[in-house]
Amino acid sequence: MAWDDAAARRIASATFLSPSVLAERGTTRRTAAALVAAGDLIRLRNGRSVPADTHPRLIEAGRLGGRLDCVSLLYALGVFVRATGGLHVQFEHATTRLPVRAAHVRAHWRVTGRERSAMAADIVSALAQACRCQNPRDAVATLDNARHVGLVDDDNLAAVFLRLPRRLRFLQSLMDARSESGPETLVRLLLRGLGCTVEVQVQIDGVGRVDLLVDGWLIVECDSRALHEGWEAQKRDRRRDVAAAALGYMTVRPIAEDILNRYDEILGAMKSAIHCRAVQNSTDRAADAPKPRRSGLAKG
Repeated sequence: MAWDDAAARRIASATFLSPSVLAERGTTRRTAAALVAAGDLIRLRNGRSVPADTHPRLIEAGRLGGRLDCVSLLYALGVFVRATGGLHVQFEHATTRLPVRAAHVRAHWRVTGRERSAMAADIVSALAQACRCQNPRDAVATLDNARHVGLVDDDNLAAVFLRLPRRLRFLQSLMDARSESGPETLVRLLLRGLGCTVEVQVQIDGVGRVDLLVDGWLIVECDSRALHEGWEAQKRDRRRDVAAAALGYMTVRPIAEDILNRYDEILGAMKSAIHCRAVQNSTDRAADAPKPRRSGLAKG
């Protein structure tokens, strides 16, 4: 999904309305009841209400007496995460009289400095928790994307890593916020794992900016439906590929859906392409090598 800064800010700063806050706004109990009946106000639990346009995931977490957290919060904000199933909710240790939680709810118990009425966990804590709840590759993709869209800055990221156990702090060395999407980060890490040199967002004269340039010869473009749908977009991409081929580059375009759901196939394809190039280079070097001199003596 496209990043929407205003929508993300509304979610991150959402608070529930207590009876005292409603009263301060001039909303009497009778008026509040009428608003609830009309569907303009949603009652979460005793003493907690929210406007009807509140994000559904915030409402789910609020009804449980907690705050939206971890991958659930980041996904709602528009940040890339892989683990989108279930509902991740942050609870304070001292919280009592909570309703029974369904099996799909993942509870994260920790103390936070957020005000009592906040409906979302703070972003730094949510990112740190998401690193624990995802595998390392996906965690790096989440961190890259959060930094790329401007949800956090370098100081915030430093705070994230301070909250992580030592075994996960190596993730910081794998980050590159120039990656423009989660799938792009995943492919970059895949190629680095194969021992390749990977340049990110490279400008090539006559071609334009490409997602990844691998070992100086392989262009990898991580295509998503949002940016490459329609014939006009396809014509543009194909013309770029032809221009790249004229300059001696090979282009591969794995689609985001396959990067996420058919990772092993993408890995196999990249291995084959790199191996074929290595074999070709070896053959070319052998062809260019000086030919051995023959003695001219007759075989006997």
